[in-house]
Amino acid sequence: MSEKITSEVISRRSALSFLRLAALSLVATPAVLAVSDAEAQQTGTERRQERRAERTERRQERRTGRTERRAERREGRGKRREERRGGTEEKK
Repeated sequence: MSEKITSEVISRRSALSFLRLAALSLVATPAVLAVSDAEAQQTGTERRQERRAERTERRQERRTGRTERRAERREGRGKRREERRGGTEEKK
């Protein structure tokens, strides 16, 4: 039990050095997180572009289908009209 207790006096220079390191670590942490946010932003952008491309493709398929159905109806109407008029029609 004959241990000596020594208290070390901290100089201003070492205290300021310690505070600088602490401040630097606080500043550096958001920078590291910002890199992670940038990666997340990139991933989100890619997903958004994929969804947009799929949406555009579905829209185009609907439009194509609509156009085809419309053409079939027109052909059917034309055939029925010809049958009603006797099958022969002079074109003007």
